[in-house]
Amino acid sequence: MKIISYLLSLIFGVVFFLILLIFHPLQWVGLKFGYKSHKNIVDIMNWCLIQALLILGNRINFVKHYPIPENTTIIFAANHQGTFDIPPMIWYLRKHHPKFVSKIELGKGIPSVSFNLRHGGAALINRKDPNQALKELENFGKRIHNNCWSAAIFPEGTRSRNGVPKKFSVNGLKMMIKYNPEAYIVPISINNSWKVFRYGSFPLGIFNKITLESHQPIPLKDANIAQVLTQTEKVIKDHINL
Repeated sequence: MKIISYLLSLIFGVVFFLILLIFHPLQWVGLKFGYKSHKNIVDIMNWCLIQALLILGNRINFVKHYPIPENTTIIFAANHQGTFDIPPMIWYLRKHHPKFVSKIELGKGIPSVSFNLRHGGAALINRKDPNQALKELENFGKRIHNNCWSAAIFPEGTRSRNGVPKKFSVNGLKMMIKYNPEAYIVPISINNSWKVFRYGSFPLGIFNKITLESHQPIPLKDANIAQVLTQTEKVIKDHINL
């Protein structure tokens, strides 16, 4: 099986980087025509990345157990297992305009990805500079509120390499709530995306079913925030298959 994964990983790697290279100039052109054009191109790019995973025999299933409120800010909170948590969140949640909190290092050097992080509304935080991170999260919270966008946050901070969730750090969530007090938190549980990198960056894992489940939206208005944060973490972790 691992021998097959070497061959499929080579093919996938070529296709993956071709997608990023092709969509980099397309994003640049789209941005010239405004936010909507740029976003549509980013959405299509992430659909292509999802389809590329089929080369590895990896399938993605996104399950919405409850309707997600529209025309309001949503704070999507999810466990983090790997790079391929992100394309399905962008694609399947596209009408909610999810913007990600990311480490500042990803803002440079990666075709398409870095461009979108810098120009698509994301928050780029420097983990070594708490003052910068705090200010960036503050601006991000205000930005999603003013534009009626949504935030996508991985409270673990870093990805789990074996699927076992880490302890949540809720500071980022608290900042989003501070500037979006009438938003909803939607917990999302992600399973099996860590298996794509079970051998490291090469070869990649094959023939996995990656699932993302969105759970019941939790309204923040007039809520006990401490209880909401505890509930969010519990819901997410209760639906992670170990």
